[in-house]
Amino acid sequence: MTVDELQWYVVLAETEHMTEAAARLNVAQPTLSRALARLERRLGTPLFDRVNRRLRLNRYGEILLEHARRCLTEMNSASDRIASLLDPDRGTVRLAFLHSVATWLVPELLGRYRQQVPGVRFELRQEPAHEMIADLRAGHVDLAVSSPHPEGADIGWQPLHREQLCVAVPRDHPLAGRGSCGLSAVGAEPFVALRAGYELRELSDELCSLAGFAPTVAFESSEISSMEGLVAAGLGVAVVPMPRAHRESPGVAYLPLTDSGAHRMIGLVWLRDRPAPPVATRFAEFVRARRWS
Repeated sequence: MTVDELQWYVVLAETEHMTEAAARLNVAQPTLSRALARLERRLGTPLFDRVNRRLRLNRYGEILLEHARRCLTEMNSASDRIASLLDPDRGTVRLAFLHSVATWLVPELLGRYRQQVPGVRFELRQEPAHEMIADLRAGHVDLAVSSPHPEGADIGWQPLHREQLCVAVPRDHPLAGRGSCGLSAVGAEPFVALRAGYELRELSDELCSLAGFAPTVAFESSEISSMEGLVAAGLGVAVVPMPRAHRESPGVAYLPLTDSGAHRMIGLVWLRDRPAPPVATRFAEFVRARRWS
């Protein structure tokens, strides 16, 4: 039973007249008559009583009419929702991003874009890099703001921002007054780190290895703000991105790292081999066309 057949049936049930219904639907009367016959054979019962060569909707036809109208209403609602999602001016962009860019880069991206296209909505996810790439490949999100450059020929990447890394120490730490330092200067300290699997944890461990030591991790967390709170409490030091002026945690001193490679590149990620909805494509073009500091 096709949607067209349901639409034809509703018109025929409302008019109870084959010729009038065929004219309203702009289909040939024999075509409409054959469609009704197929429908009745499928359901195993006549839907109309034939009275003096006229059609009269019977009790079975009334049941089908009720459900056909409901089905067509649902189909129209689905079509409207899909059209809304596809509309580049009013659709929804599904965006995943790192926790560490949730307070500055992503709000800046969304704020600037909404100034130009105020009707667009965003469905947001904060998650580690490996999870957002998995979600991207699974079709759960359209775009991601991630670091580092993901591997895979199916992944598109546009660098957006080069982020300096630093070591966060308590304000009363002996190194707190320095303008910068190398990681080896805190090699003997207890570390506060992100949990294994986070890209910043992997980068931090790699930098420590290059500096000649394996960090003693005293505390693990899933958020940089929690790490900084533990540092402020004097429970260790941490490798974190250099904070924006408004994001500095009280009780913490941030020392830019002088080690080679002590930075990370944040970029926009998309899937090359799957066409994105027009609303997501338009947002991606906006992001790629601008420099973000």
